[in-house]
Amino acid sequence: MSGHQCTENPPKLDPNSGSGHVEKLGGLASLVQLTQSSPWFLSLMFSVSLFFTTFLTIEKLADKVAEAGFYAVVPDFFHGDPYNPANEDRPLPIWIKDHPQDKGFEDSKPVVDALKNKGITTVGAAGFCWGAKVAVELAKQELVKAVVLLHPSRVTVDDIKGVKVPISVLGAEYDQVTPPELVKQFQHVLATKPEVKSFVKIFPRVRHGWTVRYDPNDPSEVKAAEEAHKDMLVWLTNHVK
Repeated sequence: MSGHQCTENPPKLDPNSGSGHVEKLGGLASLVQLTQSSPWFLSLMFSVSLFFTTFLTIEKLADKVAEAGFYAVVPDFFHGDPYNPANEDRPLPIWIKDHPQDKGFEDSKPVVDALKNKGITTVGAAGFCWGAKVAVELAKQELVKAVVLLHPSRVTVDDIKGVKVPISVLGAEYDQVTPPELVKQFQHVLATKPEVKSFVKIFPRVRHGWTVRYDPNDPSEVKAAEEAHKDMLVWLTNHVK
């Protein structure tokens, strides 16, 4: 979260929204964004937060990734059913049972395969909140070349011990889901794995979800989100391209 509560019903993927398009990849409806500079052999797959953010926010982020030279893909791991905090009849524990992260990981593998079937030979992954668990599982099985975890949810020290590809972890100072103390444990584990390149950063004065659920009218929130986006792109550019 980024200092404000999302109470609107999160929108579903809209193939008529913005400059990207929606296509089926590995059985999942996926937002695809590319530019003329996006090479077909290079792709970044987003594993999104449990709110699926707002569609415009994730689309803008996909635009940034495409402009950096990636074929950007955002699969709908929730099958049109993102978590809605306004629905009191379906609290988070019930929603999570319907959308477990291990299921998300299994769903991600056909997407990676579909990208490779397109001729894309190099794939990276960025995981936000719920999606960080999906990304870290991809990193443990070396199904992608590099990953970034942004305000991860339910990622464990044992997960980090199993990572086999370059990994960046971006955490928040005010995060009750993955507090700084846990992020520092991740950093300590990664320091003992010199064969795995790593980067760990804790952003001051931000909350869980700050990279995608921020107030666009608050300059400090925008600045923090954009700094994280830049860090993500630098890491992936260095280790996926």
